[in-house]
Amino acid sequence: MKIKAVHSIKGVSKSLNNLLIDSVASGASIGFIAPLSLQSAHDYWQGVDRDLATPYRRLYLALDGDTVIGSVQLSLCAKANGAHRGEVEKLMVHSEYQGQGIAKQLMNSLETDARILGIQLLLLDTRQGDTASYLYRKLDYIEAGTIPGFAKSSSGEFDATVYFYKQVA
Repeated sequence: MKIKAVHSIKGVSKSLNNLLIDSVASGASIGFIAPLSLQSAHDYWQGVDRDLATPYRRLYLALDGDTVIGSVQLSLCAKANGAHRGEVEKLMVHSEYQGQGIAKQLMNSLETDARILGIQLLLLDTRQGDTASYLYRKLDYIEAGTIPGFAKSSSGEFDATVYFYKQVA
C-alpha cells in the first residue's frame, strides 16, 4: 500500500467510483445518500478532476497496486484572508481495508503537504458520533463545536455535525 498525491483521476476513476459507492453504502457521512448510483459517483469524481486543474484542490490516494483503497482531499481557500487555511474533505477507506491505519496515513500525507504549501490551519467536519471523530481526536484535532440537524442521513434522519480544527504550522 502506498499514499500518493495526484493531479488527475485519469486511470483510477473506476476505483474511485467503487470507493465512493462503498463508503456511502457503509454509512459514511460524506455528502451523499445511499444507495449512490454509479452515475452520481462518476459525476462527483469528474467535478473533483476539474477542480484538480486549479490550485485550490489536492487529492491523496491510498493505493493497493493500481486499486484505490482510500482517499482524502485538501481544499485550499481562494480568499485573500484565508490563504493560510485549508479544509479536509471526504476521508474514505474502502470497507475491506478499514482498521489498518490507512486513514491515519492519508491524513499524515495531507498534513505534510499542507505545511509545505504554507497552510497553518486545517478545518473539517464529521457526523457526530462517527468513528472518524475518534480518529481526528487521536490526530490532535480540536473540537470547535456542534451544529444539530446539519445533514440528512440515508435513514432520513437529520444528524448533527462536529467541526474540528488543527493548527499545523
